[in-house]
Amino acid sequence: MSQENTFTYSQNGLALTQKFEGLRLTSYQDQVGVWTIGYGHTGKDVHPQLTITQEQANSLLMKDIASAATAVNRLVTVAFYQDGFDALVDFAFNLGNNALAGSTLLRKLNAGDFSGAADEFPKWCHAGGKLVPGLLRRRKAEQQLFQRGIPQSAIAAQLGLAPAKPMPPAAKKIATNKVAAKKAPAAAKKSSAKKKATRK
Repeated sequence: MSQENTFTYSQNGLALTQKFEGLRLTSYQDQVGVWTIGYGHTGKDVHPQLTITQEQANSLLMKDIASAATAVNRLVTVAFYQDGFDALVDFAFNLGNNALAGSTLLRKLNAGDFSGAADEFPKWCHAGGKLVPGLLRRRKAEQQLFQRGIPQSAIAAQLGLAPAKPMPPAAKKIATNKVAAKKAPAAAKKSSAKKKATRK
């Protein structure tokens, strides 16, 4: 049975998106010629020589993020965590919801391979067939955010390690007694040697 996630984008995620998108209040063409404005907003409403206000840029950003957040909550079918959600929302916001939907990253994540999913981020750093340093920096920032929140239980499961179980009180007492019994003969030998040395 798939997990239903209902996360909302955090301030950490929003700061990441704003940092890499930058703010432009006049429309411009991105690396592949798409007209863009505000915090990376694109669409039919963006055309040459368009100018908007800071408030309009904020409004467009929140609308665009809402679409990406909804897509991530829908597409991720495993129990998730906030940092991972934020990383994928920025990924989907920048590359498009369809890019995430058809990615190996998502396939590995939904298979429970969190580490494998994290390894996929840097692969998405090309535009127009060319490596873009800015995109690589962004993917690495998303990757670090994603890795920071990976549940320890997921890492243990991937490594084939069972979580450590606390020792029952009775077993703990027996173990303590065994250690004490092993130490006792050694202590007795030391005491005996000390007495012989004193007699001499």
